[in-house]
Amino acid sequence: MREVIEEIRRWRADGRPVALATVARVSGSGLAPLGAVLACTDDLRIAGSVSGGCIESAVYAEAQEVLDGGPARLLRYGVSDELAWSVGLACGGQVEVWVERVEDTVLDAVTRAIAAGRRIARATVVAGTTGVGSGLTVGEDGPDGPVPAPPELGAALHLAAQNGLVTATPARVRTDLGTGPVDLLVQVVTPPDRLIIVGAVHIAVPLVTMAAATGYRTTVVDARPAFATRERFPHADDLILARPADVLAEHVPDRSTDVVVLTHDDRVDIPALRQALRSPARYIGILGSRSHHAQRVTALRERGVTEPELARIHAPIGLPIGAVGPEEIAVAVLAELVATRHPRPAPDRDLGRSATPEKTDAPERQDHPDRSAIAGT
Repeated sequence: MREVIEEIRRWRADGRPVALATVARVSGSGLAPLGAVLACTDDLRIAGSVSGGCIESAVYAEAQEVLDGGPARLLRYGVSDELAWSVGLACGGQVEVWVERVEDTVLDAVTRAIAAGRRIARATVVAGTTGVGSGLTVGEDGPDGPVPAPPELGAALHLAAQNGLVTATPARVRTDLGTGPVDLLVQVVTPPDRLIIVGAVHIAVPLVTMAAATGYRTTVVDARPAFATRERFPHADDLILARPADVLAEHVPDRSTDVVVLTHDDRVDIPALRQALRSPARYIGILGSRSHHAQRVTALRERGVTEPELARIHAPIGLPIGAVGPEEIAVAVLAELVATRHPRPAPDRDLGRSATPEKTDAPERQDHPDRSAIAGT
């Protein structure tokens, strides 16, 4: 919901009612993931997507009925449906979408959480024999608003929303209340992931722009006034002129923060790496060749960095796509960030049989040449 919140607030300020459609279950290729949203008004304004274009028209039509006073509803589209071809699911995908009217109380709670940089989750009954449409919003300080009755339903909604706060991921949950099963959709709004770029070098310029487009809050850190300028980084959320190691000590990266070290100067990089490795940062990567990195590893060991900490470093940085030039290298770096952000099972190489591969903590990487000559340093 965070990606459409500004549009929703603007539409509500204009006095327009708003419907929110959320992907509640999905299978097949080419479809938006669980939790993807589309917001719309009654006057042809739309933001977001629930399928990349396949079913938007059909969902929009259903949303208009909700805005006209109809009940919230769970929509189902699949290849076996008579609507499959008309809504664009002939590829074989199946999707369920929950459509509801946006309530100002929920909008206000989400807005406050985003402004405070805190998580918030909402659990809603989307199917079952009890309380369809009932929901509960839970922030880090507890429920925001009254807990729905009966007590067993309120407890189930509260637990599901709390779990969403912990996992920070949307979910579809089935629970039995004694009178029958109900399906809960858990929607989670989190602060933007952070990307800290050490080194205001040439590669950092396109990387900031691309990272912002994928939802990162970007910070560029460099102690050199000639490099860390607003003229070079107009799209950076934060531009800090200071020693990177000091900044990382003061603004400790958390589990939703990625740290990219691009300076290519060991006097800067090694202290910055050492500080980043003391944090729970999700990703820590550094520019340079394998031979150069081996020298850094030796220096870090001498400074007390442990082997498990050293194993966290992604080096050489970026996926091995044959990138040449700052823009392509930035693409390779961002691709690895995305792969780490959304780990997926390894593909089954035997197409003649199915398997359930194990998930990996990070994508497999191959060595690639040192691109330092393109780094602008």
